[in-house]
Amino acid sequence: MTVKLPNPDKAIIPRAKIEGYLLSPVHSVGRHKAAFFTSLGYTQAEWQALAQDMRKLVIGDARPTEETEYGRKYEIRGQITGPQRRVASIVTAWIVRHGEDFPRFITAYPED
Repeated sequence: MTVKLPNPDKAIIPRAKIEGYLLSPVHSVGRHKAAFFTSLGYTQAEWQALAQDMRKLVIGDARPTEETEYGRKYEIRGQITGPQRRVASIVTAWIVRHGEDFPRFITAYPED
């Protein structure tokens, strides 16, 4: 079952999640993801490019994954084209917190 996330135009994508996690070569977990995203041409200095590409995906079909004490989590799969024009399939994770009507970005990783 797929759904559309509410108010994707209001999606929150924190700078720290992109610059300090997904694009960080020194983050204990994120450095593995950073190797992938930097291979597409994304950089910490231009972190907004990756955030913008994530924002394009939030309008896609979402698959509910789990309900937590914080809210409902969703997964959206899609393709991004990095600054070096390489195309990659990724999975993005989002949450709509209880009492909120917009998604918040959690993470992203390469699709297997």
